[in-house]
Amino acid sequence: MQNQWLEQFKVSNCTHRKKGSKNQEKAKLNLAKCYEKISDQRRDFQQKLSTQLIRENQAIVVESLNVSGMRKNRRLSRAISDAAWSSFLGMLKYKAEFYGVTLIEVGMFEPTTKLCHKCGFKNDELTLKDREWTCPDCKTLHDRDINAALNIKAIGYRTNHTSLEQRKELVELPTVVGATKQETPSFKAG
Repeated sequence: MQNQWLEQFKVSNCTHRKKGSKNQEKAKLNLAKCYEKISDQRRDFQQKLSTQLIRENQAIVVESLNVSGMRKNRRLSRAISDAAWSSFLGMLKYKAEFYGVTLIEVGMFEPTTKLCHKCGFKNDELTLKDREWTCPDCKTLHDRDINAALNIKAIGYRTNHTSLEQRKELVELPTVVGATKQETPSFKAG
């Protein structure tokens, strides 16, 4: 709704004004204010959502995407730019570091959509237009996106579990005998 109004505003006010006139300048200024308001609303939403996700979870798993490559697709570029995925991921990163939350990035070359989350079969014949597929081994019907999300969750769980075991080994250091004051060491997440 907001984009439709913005498009009508842009067409009616900027292009139908006489070039170089005061009215055209006013229309351009009003259009810039509309774009700024939308940008501020998007940033505010992302700040609130990223803070909520960080505060409610101990670990967050995201898939790293080639956003600049995806924006080269002319059909998707506007929607991807409007969503501002890169800035949202940046917010998650710095807030996770600040609050001490584990943020795990799954590589973009992991075959998360092609792997069956039940049996592990890899379907190499899957194309981008295939939104659902049936695993030939376990006969499970998969929605492409839900299957990818379950695989990303499993990778994140394995990664987080491994890093927790490594941290546990690091924390169990021998204590110094005869020290006058013992304090628990503080560890930074990172």
